[in-house]
Amino acid sequence: MPTFSELLKGHYESTPDKTIVYMLHAGQPDRPVTYRELIHGAFGYVRTLEAAGIRPGDVVILILQHGIDLLYAYFGTVLHGAIPSIMPFLTEKLLPERYRADLAALIAVTQPTAIITYREFEPEVRAALKPGEDSVRALIVSDQAQGPTAPDFARCGGLTRQEEDIVLLQHSSGTTGLQKGVALSHRAVFNQLTDYGRAIRLNPQDVFVSWLPLYHDMGLIACWLMPILLGYPLVIMSPFDWIRAPYRLMQAVSKYRGTLSWLPNFTYNFCAQKIRDRDLEGVDLSSWRLISNCSEPVRWESHQVFYERFKNYGLRYEALATCYAMAENVFAVTQGGVDGPLVFEDIDLESLQVDRIARPAYDGRPSVRMLGCGKAIANTRVMIVDDKGNPLPDRRVGEVALQSNCMLTEYYHRPDATRKAFLRGWYLTGDYGYLVDGELYVTGRKKDLIIVGGKNIYPQDLEHLAYQVRGVHPGRASAFGIFNETTGTEDVVLVAEVDTDDPAERQRIADEIRTVVTRGSAIALRYVHLVGKHWLVKTSSGKTARSANKEKFLKEMQERGQVF
Repeated sequence: MPTFSELLKGHYESTPDKTIVYMLHAGQPDRPVTYRELIHGAFGYVRTLEAAGIRPGDVVILILQHGIDLLYAYFGTVLHGAIPSIMPFLTEKLLPERYRADLAALIAVTQPTAIITYREFEPEVRAALKPGEDSVRALIVSDQAQGPTAPDFARCGGLTRQEEDIVLLQHSSGTTGLQKGVALSHRAVFNQLTDYGRAIRLNPQDVFVSWLPLYHDMGLIACWLMPILLGYPLVIMSPFDWIRAPYRLMQAVSKYRGTLSWLPNFTYNFCAQKIRDRDLEGVDLSSWRLISNCSEPVRWESHQVFYERFKNYGLRYEALATCYAMAENVFAVTQGGVDGPLVFEDIDLESLQVDRIARPAYDGRPSVRMLGCGKAIANTRVMIVDDKGNPLPDRRVGEVALQSNCMLTEYYHRPDATRKAFLRGWYLTGDYGYLVDGELYVTGRKKDLIIVGGKNIYPQDLEHLAYQVRGVHPGRASAFGIFNETTGTEDVVLVAEVDTDDPAERQRIADEIRTVVTRGSAIALRYVHLVGKHWLVKTSSGKTARSANKEKFLKEMQERGQVF
């Protein structure tokens, strides 16, 4: 089994002039990068790391913006034999105090020997360092790294690494994405790329198109390592360019005849609502053969609104797919929608909430439509277990557990967390779901579950209902429970971002949220809290950070003299 460096060397020697990456930046010409340019640029960082005394096996933290430096620095670290780990830089959606604390904690636990960052962010990184106390020996600013240089593979530390060695760290998705470093070996990553490549039927005509950040497994594995290491063209744009102008994704797919993309569920609604016809002139989406909904609980309704919005631009319904994935399995666990249409079913809401059984809906009772995430990819097994780890039959809701040939080596320097994550050889994902004939349906995160009067409520279900209300920003609501000592159960709070300051309009929005949530879930909201833009805290991967939003809400209520 080859290592990363062996594959990169092979591409350089066999197809040096093949364009493998197209870097897209708003307001700039597209930047094609061949394997020759990639390897030459990466070896500039190899020399930089050598000069800094960084050794193979050392951890190198990368805090870089989208661009050529990130491409060169990442693969330069790999070719040097060190272990790269991409970390998000501070943005408006991350709490500064929490970010700095997590950066300091990351350094303490992961013990990197070097950090590579860009000039403007250097002061932020230095503020988290403790010279003479922590492990960091070199802070490398990208504009001071050595320029592209011809490779000297005879001195390439990456070629001395073995398939069982750790090749990279991914950080699980918390408020800044730094909770646990998922250590992955060359073998685990290539097992995943091989099995997942077969699951999605990779073929020579495939072109990857992505806007996803690289500090999350979906962006890093599916939309960075897979195309570059396996030799498929990658068209990649900045997540910040995309969020400001989501039509850029459609234009890129059309221009480069893109075939493969991965998108979190909120993207489907966001694109359908934000992209205007004037930005789609001449766009042809017929080349898109597989768009995998991943990273969040998948929604049938989101697929429908996305398809209806873009079908007149060539989007084929058969291109809509689903995937269940996690960093601890490198990436994909299941995949649906490749060899046949996606499956969905309507489930009786009360049975799901109270009995934790996914019974088909009947007699016009309240129901919820569940979209399947597909079946397990080759060499990965999925099981649903109860609170004691015992297997459950089909349609019983429990925790999703898995075994595979691409499992993490460990949570880096966290043996306690590694032991806790496994039970009798099965990895416990922390997600709830159920199986039907091998098809996985995910209901939500275990830690986010709200229990109201014995009913199990998944917050994303309430948030999804709130998005139906005119005036609520797509993807900008957060539901959570607060225990009520008097009633002995949890009260439900929903925070939603809105644009208006008009009291009457805000009252209308709040009333409609209460109405749609009550009708759609049979749960009464104790409190609807409307806030302005950027109030909500998101994780580095764009997910709702419910615990952080709960803390922020309680703090505001305390400051107002209101007690919950």
